[in-house]
Formats: sequence, structure tokens, C-alpha cells
Amino acid sequence: MISIVAGRYAEALFQIGEETASTTKLYEELNEVVDILKSNVDFNNVLKSPLVAKGEKKNLVEKVFGNQLSVNLNSFLKIMIDKDRMSALEAVSKYYKVLLNEKNNIIEGIAITAVTMSLEELKQLEAKLSSKYNKNVTLENKVDESILGGILVRLGNEEIDGTVKTRLAGMKEQLSQVIS
Repeated sequence: MISIVAGRYAEALFQIGEETASTTKLYEELNEVVDILKSNVDFNNVLKSPLVAKGEKKNLVEKVFGNQLSVNLNSFLKIMIDKDRMSALEAVSKYYKVLLNEKNNIIEGIAITAVTMSLEELKQLEAKLSSKYNKNVTLENKVDESILGGILVRLGNEEIDGTVKTRLAGMKEQLSQVIS
């Protein structure tokens, strides 16, 4: 669950993106910063540490990212440092993505199958779900051999279960009620 604090920071950054028509660019930059911090644990720990002065953290951010980031994201990171919120940066990125998807009318989901779906099958499923929900559905295919066959689609809080495993479990339940 995304924290309230992360939500507020993401909304503030998103509003800046709306005002400057750079919501997508800000997300890409923010995501890149999060990826760098994930891959460089020591740098991430320094930015989160209460033992390191805020001025030193800002100088580090300036040296590491320099001119690679927009002025808006650079300022945002400095505010996050001033408020001791760098530990929430990944959650801010996730919430920002939710806001960006809402703006662009996109639903992201997962299609779980027993075998890998072809790109064409995935695109056909996205098209059918897009027309059903009146949104642009983008799916990621994950493989789980335990479902035996069929497909399980998760879109937000909704689940569409068309798996063989679930159907067999349903038949088993029906048979057990008939027999007992």
C-alpha cells in the first residue's frame, strides 16, 4: 500500500508536470533516479541517512545527476531531502505512475498463463479488454505452470479467472456436494 505521504508528494510533482506539460518526462526521470538508487545501495543509504547533513546530500544529488535531470525534478529531490522523505521516493514513483495512467486512461494488468503467450495473443487480449473497459489496457505476461491451462487476468483489484485449475476445483466441489 502506498503511504499517504508518498501520495501527496507524487500529486504535487504530478501537478508541476501538468503545469509544465511534462508529466511523462518527469515520470521517466523519476523512475530513472529510483532505478539508480536501487542499484547503488550505498548512495541510497547516504541519501536516507539522518547522520549525513542535508547540504551534503543535496551536493551529492547535484554531482551525481547534474544536468541529466530537469530543473523541476532536481528541485523536487532537494525538497525530499529537506523534508527527510528520500525513503519514500520509490513509493512516490509508484503513485505517480498511477496518476499518469489515470490521466492517459490506461489500466495495467497481468495475464498469467501456463505457457508464454505470443506477442500477437497478448495484443489481441489487450484489444478485447480495452474495448470491454473503455480504457487502454496494457498487460504483462507471467508464466505459472500450476494453473495447468487457460488464463488468469488481474487488472487493478479485479480478477478474471479462466484457468483450468479453477474449473477443476469447481467441478470437484460440485461432485463432493452431489456425493455427500
